[in-house]
Amino acid sequence: MDKGKGRATDFVKPETQDTLPWVEKYRPKNLDDVVAHKDIIATLEKFISTNRVPHMLFYGPPGTGKTSTILACANRIYGPNFRNQVMELNASDDRGIDVVREQIKSFASTKQIFSSAFKLIILDETDAMTLAAQNALRRVIEKYTRNVRFCIICNYINKIAPAIQSRCTRFRFQPLPITEIEKKVDEVAEKENCTISPEGKTALLRLSKGDMRKALNILQACHAVYDVVDEAAVYNCVGHPHPADIDYFLKSIMNEEVVTASNAITKLKQDKGLALQDIIACISEAIDELQIPANARIFILDNLAKIEYRMSFGCSEKIQLSALIATIKTGVDLAAKN
Repeated sequence: MDKGKGRATDFVKPETQDTLPWVEKYRPKNLDDVVAHKDIIATLEKFISTNRVPHMLFYGPPGTGKTSTILACANRIYGPNFRNQVMELNASDDRGIDVVREQIKSFASTKQIFSSAFKLIILDETDAMTLAAQNALRRVIEKYTRNVRFCIICNYINKIAPAIQSRCTRFRFQPLPITEIEKKVDEVAEKENCTISPEGKTALLRLSKGDMRKALNILQACHAVYDVVDEAAVYNCVGHPHPADIDYFLKSIMNEEVVTASNAITKLKQDKGLALQDIIACISEAIDELQIPANARIFILDNLAKIEYRMSFGCSEKIQLSALIATIKTGVDLAAKN
């Protein structure tokens, strides 16, 4: 390459705090900053203060603070330069049996010369690891306990081998309370000069479902497009059905003929770019609020689950929409008989 010519990456400015996604910009740095999970934080504080940190297994829904908590622990144990003592592998990395035998084993088998502290290996989204890799990992966990501690993070604990689970202290991270997410949303909105209406905040909190990452990502996306983040902005930005649309769907199905209702819903789906799976999820929530007999509610919810299951295998949306309309009409007839 000529001296006068540089690579494209030579001209890219380094990422600053202003260009970071809000999820990373406002990620907790210390254990005191982690919202909710007070019992888990207190237990981890005790482990660290007594220098008796075990191997740990964090599991629970996404966006509930699992990765942030272990990074805050690493900051507490090693200080701001904890990256030298920590090895972090994510689902984006190759994590077959070769990685366990080579990268993880070589990192775990060595000890820092001028440090008596153990090192830390964070395996994020471990439920994506192959069974062979998990079987190889359990021996590494036992053999190198003097040098290293493992923190295994996953969403679904049933995908982790029982032998791995038995070697770790387990912590379940529940979906975050709406009040905690609201506090963080208010804090971020104030710091970023983001104007959000009360209706927009309610819609944002409803869609987050206890996921802090999802709430902040939606807020940032809406702020980038709209001057004021209101209810319509939130639903338009994420492509989620508006509650008014769901009411329209249910009224069309209950009051009109099958063909008329199908055409009306299909037109609205196309105009607003809505996915049938999202519509099914919203209708199932709306059914819970309807005053209908138990047998009719059970029939509708059971069939909605079957339709969603068939949708996951790529079945025709048109046919499944017809099944959805037939399910609700039959459920209404059952309710009328009672």
